[in-house]
Amino acid sequence: MISTKKLIKMAKKWQSKAAFNRKRIPSNKNTKDESTSGHSSKMSSIAEKGHFVAYTSDGKRYSIPIAYLQSAIFRELFKMSEEEYGISNEGPITLPCDSIFMDYLISLIRRKTTKDVEQALILSIVASRCSSSCFMYQQETSQHVVLCS
Repeated sequence: MISTKKLIKMAKKWQSKAAFNRKRIPSNKNTKDESTSGHSSKMSSIAEKGHFVAYTSDGKRYSIPIAYLQSAIFRELFKMSEEEYGISNEGPITLPCDSIFMDYLISLIRRKTTKDVEQALILSIVASRCSSSCFMYQQETSQHVVLCS
């Protein structure tokens, strides 16, 4: 398991690389950022103090408190993100879940759920990921069978 300090260091490294390599596009609109701290602010490519920025697979931006990195749920999401997307200099941190699921995770962490609930959620994430990859494999093999026959 990755230690909290190592995970924070990795998140800061990703964030700094993403900020350094990101092309800045000025916006004239007054778009709002739905941050986890509960208040809305102008979109910014730089995270607020004590926060890091991550995107979901459907492109929604989240400003997440660094304290949430202590959660086993976020550590597992970072592992999955690294497996799926790799560690890259280009682009922001992207987590392998959609915005609806991320809203649910953040609400659980805010309510300070028990470790048992966190472990159950992590197991369900891993199980659903394994089952979806098995389903993809079964689809591929069934397509091969159809093509070969």
